[in-house]
Amino acid sequence: MNLTDIQVAFLELLMLASGRLFLKKAVLTKPTDVRLLRANAKLFSKDGRPCLQFEILQKDNKAIHKNIAIDNVTALGEFIFDYMQIDLVGDGAEAEYRRSKSGNEIILGQNKFYSALQNYHKKIEIAAHNRKKSYTLDGSEPFLFALGISDKNGRVHDKKQAKFRQINRFVEHLADVCKELPADCPLNVLDLCCGKSYLTFAVYHYLTAVLHREVSMIGIDLKEDAIAFCSETASALGCDGLRFYAADINDFSYPSPVHLVISLHACDVATDIVLSKAIALGAKVILSTPCCQKELLQNLNTAQFEFVTRYPILKKKLCDALTDAMRLARLEANGYEVTAIEFTDPEDTPKNILLRAVLKHRPDKQKLEEYDRLCTSLVGDKPLYLKGI
Repeated sequence: MNLTDIQVAFLELLMLASGRLFLKKAVLTKPTDVRLLRANAKLFSKDGRPCLQFEILQKDNKAIHKNIAIDNVTALGEFIFDYMQIDLVGDGAEAEYRRSKSGNEIILGQNKFYSALQNYHKKIEIAAHNRKKSYTLDGSEPFLFALGISDKNGRVHDKKQAKFRQINRFVEHLADVCKELPADCPLNVLDLCCGKSYLTFAVYHYLTAVLHREVSMIGIDLKEDAIAFCSETASALGCDGLRFYAADINDFSYPSPVHLVISLHACDVATDIVLSKAIALGAKVILSTPCCQKELLQNLNTAQFEFVTRYPILKKKLCDALTDAMRLARLEANGYEVTAIEFTDPEDTPKNILLRAVLKHRPDKQKLEEYDRLCTSLVGDKPLYLKGI
């Protein structure tokens, strides 16, 4: 295989990060093989030799594994560049390789990644070879059986594989921010617009059974039948710190302080209502996956994007992106450090953006005023939930 200069540079970055044990994981997406979805890589030790284990997820929901020693340059290059996007996650820095369909290539974050790598001096042990999938949840958890994700033997149902991966991915995102939660007190956690509560039970399980934290968690939704089922399930599972209520999230009396607010696919303005409540409660960490961003689509009123909005399908894509970007801007103005993350594989769900916010500062008056001006420039004086009404 003949590698381009950019591919050689990226491969060297991967090998160096692996050899120095700086690499935490790699995620390979956009495969050239249409039978595949993605591949995840982690370091492991085989006979004292650092290797990368690739878990390759196929479209038929099966997974296969491939192990490559980090000094096997030919095999490593031939494998990874069958993917058009590769994300390297190091200890405090990330780098990304992208290749377009026309063959144009770029490496993003290379300098920052290399600098962090050069200053990395930690000594860690990497796991020995293990053929078991590295999911946080393995399917045997009682709540997964109770919710119909797996059978009594812990086997995940074929039709629930995507949901299982989605739940696991959310727990991984939660694990990434747990260091931001207080370590010296019980945690108050809210799931607003909790629906069927897959994530409610997953988060409660992770915090209590894996991290062994004392947790008081509340799930709230307007659907009384869903709340009744969730309450019965929590009771049957012995989840003593988990309660569900059929209520309007604006009318509920919440505990104080609130440490974590989560929300999965709260539809349209429900996401903005959730964010407003989380901001008002001073939630330390917010994890929200939006859904059905219609409010801006119906109210966008500016000439500056007319060259886009004249095409309905492009207008929708623009408003989806603008809506989530505005939500992040609003959170940032209220003192949060924010980011937008790919929640899970797009093949599993098109509703694939996770908004992550960690409270670090006091609200910034200047940024709040700038956000108000941004809203006015896009929708005029209309009272929208995006504005925080």
